[in-house]
Amino acid sequence: MNHRNSSSLAFGVRELEHRPGTMETLDVEVPAPKDFGTALIGSPEGTPMDLQLRLESVHDGILVSGTVIVSVHGECSRCLDPIDYELPVDVQELFVFEPSPKGDENVEDEQVYEVTDEEIDLEPMLRDAVITQLPFQPVCRADCPGLCAQCGARLENDPDHHHDVTDPRWSALQGLLTETDQDPDTSEPTTDTREER
Repeated sequence: MNHRNSSSLAFGVRELEHRPGTMETLDVEVPAPKDFGTALIGSPEGTPMDLQLRLESVHDGILVSGTVIVSVHGECSRCLDPIDYELPVDVQELFVFEPSPKGDENVEDEQVYEVTDEEIDLEPMLRDAVITQLPFQPVCRADCPGLCAQCGARLENDPDHHHDVTDPRWSALQGLLTETDQDPDTSEPTTDTREER
């Protein structure tokens, strides 16, 4: 399969177009595109992705199915430690020869992948498939205690770590009590010497 598009994930399907029943396999390693993930986790640009796909010609288009294996890198949302693992994602999508006209009531409002100029660009399909499999709040392990919200200390290193927190609604009274303890009242009692009229 040849590349004519500038995208490293675009592949020619000329031999499959309008020949239902024909099939080709795609077993290649390609670089991950830019922004292939979320803010906290994803596959860094240029990281090798292993495509193990089957391309089948059907009446309406090219059916792409198989598995993509990506190298995931990110950081734990609790303790900020690095996270690295391999993520296999199953895919199955149809790249249509002729998309339905816009506004067609019989077409659901969903992503449509197309065969364009005898090529299919797998990037949008893989992006949709992989990113939806990434954790919204990645963690290095399920029971990661994370960092102290007040001082940033690693709670794993100090399980008994804590801060005495006073309810802010009582802080004014706490200040009065502290002043009384440190500066005892030495003022003399006052008497009302108002003159009677």
